Amino acid sequence: MAYDALVLVSFGGPERPEDVRPFLQNVTRGRGVPPARLEEVVQHYLHFGGVSPINQQCRELLAAIRADFAGNGVDLPVYWGNRNWDPMLADTVAQLRDDGVKRALAFVTSAYGGYSSCRQYQEDIAAARAAVGPDAPVIEKLRQFWDHPGFVQPHADAVRAALAQLDPARRDSTRLVFTAHSVPTSMAATAGPHGGRYTAQLAEVARLVHAAAAPDLPYDLVWQSRSGPPQVPWLEPDINDHLATLPGQGVTAVVVSPIGFVSDHLEVVWDLDTEALDTAKQLGLDFVRAGTPGTDPRFVAMVRELVLERTTPDGERLRRRLGELPMWDTCPTACCVPPARRPGA
Repeated sequence: MAYDALVLVSFGGPERPEDVRPFLQNVTRGRGVPPARLEEVVQHYLHFGGVSPINQQCRELLAAIRADFAGNGVDLPVYWGNRNWDPMLADTVAQLRDDGVKRALAFVTSAYGGYSSCRQYQEDIAAARAAVGPDAPVIEKLRQFWDHPGFVQPHADAVRAALAQLDPARRDSTRLVFTAHSVPTSMAATAGPHGGRYTAQLAEVARLVHAAAAPDLPYDLVWQSRSGPPQVPWLEPDINDHLATLPGQGVTAVVVSPIGFVSDHLEVVWDLDTEALDTAKQLGLDFVRAGTPGTDPRFVAMVRELVLERTTPDGERLRRRLGELPMWDTCPTACCVPPARRPGA
């Protein structure tokens, strides 16, 4: 099928202090986040001057994708739209329409299945198209890419590089800790067509990265960045609680790998580089945080490969993946719908 453009779709973030509260209101609208927790997150952003790193990371990825397309004969213009802050996705869809685009692909900066990591982006695209009106272009999301080598291999190399920063004499007492954004347990239970897909995909990526980077070391998959009301169960353990258990197990050093993220979002630079690092220091643990794919050439090439899967006659042959979980090109209709929103609920 022919497509006229690619849209980079991301979360968005503030770029000056006065943006922070309006941005967070967009993010948390309807989610019941306590005001105290909201103000706490405001301070996280203000700690970095009110600027989220995510927008600049998207600009860099956008430039890298355009250069990769140009160097490899992919003749598609690349646009950018966000869920929560400028450039807003509806404005981007209007620009697509004005530029004569009829059908576009969307690359979402989230590798996994689940409501907030996949379906909500589908809903964002649908809402943006509805806001633009009947002339809005069709926009189809590219597949989830959690097990694509272009995502897994940069994470594995980053773990190797992080381990190289630790004292080799402590290797026998070093632990790998993989992290991803926590979600409500009810949301995790409904991820994917049969439930549990978010946690299963992350467990598989942790296994793949561990096997490639340091199969001799023990590892754990834990969670970070919880933001919901305290009475709602979320995935646990939290990274900080988990770190507190490690000295009692004889662990002296940790490498923390944020496999849930494609780049160094605020959740990485605050929740890991600031809070978790401080926890590790208090516990006497050596701590190194592994990098994220960002604009690694393999990750950028992966975007092109995902596009070619959908746009060339031999797309099936071009698929590259490392995991064993089932996958699909487009999400099933009922995939990842929260229980409260299901028919008859």
